[in-house]
Amino acid sequence: MKYFGGCDVGSTYAKCVILNEEGKMVADSTVRSKINPVKSAELALEEALSKIDDIKSAEELSYLIGTGYGRNKVPFADENISEISCHAMGVHVTNPDVKAIIDIGGQDVKGIAIDTDGTVKNFAMNDKCAAGTGRFFEAMANAFEMTLPEFCQLSLQAKNTIPITAQCTVFAESEVISLVGEGKPMDEIAAGIQLAVAKRCFVMAKKAGATDSITLTGGCAKNAGLKKAIEKVLKIKVVDLDIDPQLMGALGAAEYARQKGMA
Repeated sequence: MKYFGGCDVGSTYAKCVILNEEGKMVADSTVRSKINPVKSAELALEEALSKIDDIKSAEELSYLIGTGYGRNKVPFADENISEISCHAMGVHVTNPDVKAIIDIGGQDVKGIAIDTDGTVKNFAMNDKCAAGTGRFFEAMANAFEMTLPEFCQLSLQAKNTIPITAQCTVFAESEVISLVGEGKPMDEIAAGIQLAVAKRCFVMAKKAGATDSITLTGGCAKNAGLKKAIEKVLKIKVVDLDIDPQLMGALGAAEYARQKGMA
């Protein structure tokens, strides 16, 4: 049996997926990224390999592709492919009916349109500002003195929404702290934060050609409050994926590795 790997080294988390010859996911891992992306990649692969009895090292994989922010630093990769292409392929093999993606990473937001073969039709990216990214949500959770999962659920309780006007992470955090200090309902402030991010995603989604449905990838795809806000702003359905959306980049990389390794 041959095995194929994809290693997605992001700015916040490193992910690894291993597929068999049939394209079935046999192992995966998600680890917090280190300062050194080489170490992040090694830790992610080591954890994934620990879940398979047949192989114990990267050298035993038939083919492995690196992707993500640190894709050039994956020491055991046969080659690297951009995370935009890998997210498109990952979603395609998970649900081929989905043709548009909003990928919210640790430091940027991307809108991606998928062609019929899983390749990228077109894309748009906002990497000029951290507002609306994973780092932004971590900053907001800290301002609320909550864990990130707690913050992501908070807005679902809100009856009203308090708008957040600041477009910068630093200023938005100050605005949120001021609103909390004034005694404003925290769930309504959280709803305002989610809505502000959803409006940023709107531009990316339209540039990606989203019409009737879209899916979210990256760690922020697990943010239930954000999903609800995006559906409200875009007025289209956000499709849930059967596989962890945070693994889409690594899954797409592993599928590309499988295609190349089986050719």
